[in-house]
Amino acid sequence: MTNLLKKLRGGAIMGIGYMLSPLSWWNDLFFNLPIALVFGYAISWIKPDWFLPGTIIGYWISNVLGIVMMQFGAVDMFVDGEKQDPKRGLLIGLGGSTLYTLIVSILVYFHILQVPDFLMDLHP
Repeated sequence: MTNLLKKLRGGAIMGIGYMLSPLSWWNDLFFNLPIALVFGYAISWIKPDWFLPGTIIGYWISNVLGIVMMQFGAVDMFVDGEKQDPKRGLLIGLGGSTLYTLIVSILVYFHILQVPDFLMDLHP
């Protein structure tokens, strides 16, 4: 019974992580961008010029959280307890999400990817 609950918990964590992760790029509009914009807006209270960097950092954090949640959920579902290495999983999640966020930021900066106007109008 405990094993089943562990697998169910892992599946739920993995599912939520997938929604936040870069693997579900189509959900950026519903999850990652709103989280990033709220984070950027909160950071802009400190200094108004920090909205864009705060938004990028918020986007990165939501992607890192998604990858890490997927990894921990998958470990709960598929790996025995004694084989788990959470530090390695965290480093892989951090590296992969950072690379993804850098690529997206560069594509937006060079106008290869366009940010919808209504999102840019949210800037305080």
